[in-house]
Amino acid sequence: MRILIAALLLLPGIASADCPALPDRGVETAALYDRLTISGGPTEAQVLSSLLWRIWLAAPDANAQGLLDRGMQARVAGDLVESVAVLGELIAYCPTYAEGWNQRAFSAFLARDYAAALGDLDQALAIEPRHLGALTGRAMTYLGLQREREAERDLRAALRLNPWLAERQLLDGMAGTDL
Repeated sequence: MRILIAALLLLPGIASADCPALPDRGVETAALYDRLTISGGPTEAQVLSSLLWRIWLAAPDANAQGLLDRGMQARVAGDLVESVAVLGELIAYCPTYAEGWNQRAFSAFLARDYAAALGDLDQALAIEPRHLGALTGRAMTYLGLQREREAERDLRAALRLNPWLAERQLLDGMAGTDL
């Protein structure tokens, strides 16, 4: 998948040379994931998850941040078409920014365009394989597509990263699963 993204970056008009790379925050996110896996309860896990979200929602530059914010605001206002379009602009500008893909997937999911959401979530996870929002989002999308086996796989992967996720309750309703 990373090869596909790299190939897309070479196509004219797909990526802007103006989109800077995100700073490497791998050490910081790894430490947060380490703490999440051993967190003592849902309150501590929520604090740690919030710190991860702060990292994910920090776009590479002001232009990308503006597009991200506009796309999310359009979604909050209920304009999913505008949200998907603006987040598409963000993806065209910064195709290696996982959160752009994740947020567009969320808007597509809310519009019940599960196929589009799934494609975007796959892209987000190709860039950031441990993105909890994308993993749980893809699980929810699989449930929307009535693909329980894939949903369970992604939920279990997310729970290995954060055992306190509220989505854990979804496993109770799946046939043949136990915690």
